[in-house]
Amino acid sequence: MNKSEINPMPDFFDRYIDLVEEQDLVKAMSLSIQNLNMLDLSLYKEIGDHVYKPGKWTIKQIIQHIIDNERIQSYRALRFSRKDETVLPGYDETLLASNADTTNRTIKDLIDELIVVRQSSLLLFKSFSKDMSLSKGICFNREISVLGLGFVIIGHETHHFNIIKERYYPLLNK
Repeated sequence: MNKSEINPMPDFFDRYIDLVEEQDLVKAMSLSIQNLNMLDLSLYKEIGDHVYKPGKWTIKQIIQHIIDNERIQSYRALRFSRKDETVLPGYDETLLASNADTTNRTIKDLIDELIVVRQSSLLLFKSFSKDMSLSKGICFNREISVLGLGFVIIGHETHHFNIIKERYYPLLNK
């Protein structure tokens, strides 16, 4: 199903969905896996644990956050696809980040985990019928469809990798 089939476009989540080109969700997820496999991890390793501003996350913490978020969005999608009408809460990304120890993990390990999580999400979303994909639920006090959650996964990753390029890559020139 295509991004244009998200109706209505959910506020708050639209900031991520809008970052994804108009395309089929399965194709978008497959392309994201290809892009993750092509990342130049040497740049990330060179940046290491440096941050562009005090109090900001390291690249490893950002990747862990993307992984955590994808697992949460996939869980929401599964519940909504099965017609579960339970209102699901938001989550505290700062709490999750502060309790995820990435210090002994490598960038490669985290990217490998992200790829496996994305492959799992891809299989989950491929399993949904059109009716399931259009099912809606409430999370973070907003109505969103299963399809919308799939595009949030892709757009959320795009958002954070854009931040890495814009704010962390310049650290290489210092």
